[in-house]
Amino acid sequence: MTRAMSSGTYLVANKNATADASESYRTLRTNIRFSTMGRSSKVLLVTSASGQEGKTTTATNLAVSYAQENKKVLLIDGDLRSPSLQEVFPRSNKKGLTDILSGQSQWEEAVSTTAISNLFVLTAGTVPPNPSEILGSDQMQQLLNQMSVYYDVILIDSPAALDVSDAQILGTMSDGVVLVAHQGKVTKDQLKRVKRSMEHVNAHILGVVLNKA
Repeated sequence: MTRAMSSGTYLVANKNATADASESYRTLRTNIRFSTMGRSSKVLLVTSASGQEGKTTTATNLAVSYAQENKKVLLIDGDLRSPSLQEVFPRSNKKGLTDILSGQSQWEEAVSTTAISNLFVLTAGTVPPNPSEILGSDQMQQLLNQMSVYYDVILIDSPAALDVSDAQILGTMSDGVVLVAHQGKVTKDQLKRVKRSMEHVNAHILGVVLNKA
């Protein structure tokens, strides 16, 4: 079964706005706002220590929550190694982030609408041989600067922080980092390692979302 077939599982904030899960994402949205008062919070990175901790679910539902607040939201798949947003929001992945950064496509034509009002998606695009170098390029920073003019909130779903350096690279370009932790799977040592790695590149961790508590 593909993730596209189970996209309803991901988008609980859109499926039932009165459910406890939906309220949790609204609370997360509010907590982010208060934790970033006095500083920019337009570009937010969502990551985790290891894989399968719920970072994509958190990123997508947080994006829905912002969109429900009438914010113009762009959700970017920054996981160039194992992209998934093209399955959560079923669509082609032929034009995406990597294709923009390589000059093969313009971002205006690669970004697509969704069935959710105010929510736009940019898939990862063609899987490259050098994800870290592409994400760390000047073009990536310039792209985020350009898109920040058009969107109120930009959320980036990244690979796990302890697997590859991509999350740290994207963290340097973000206004804040939301760390998702799966209770019973991630260890305190792993969370400390992520914290140190983000601090090493001066990325700002806003807080931790405890998943499966």
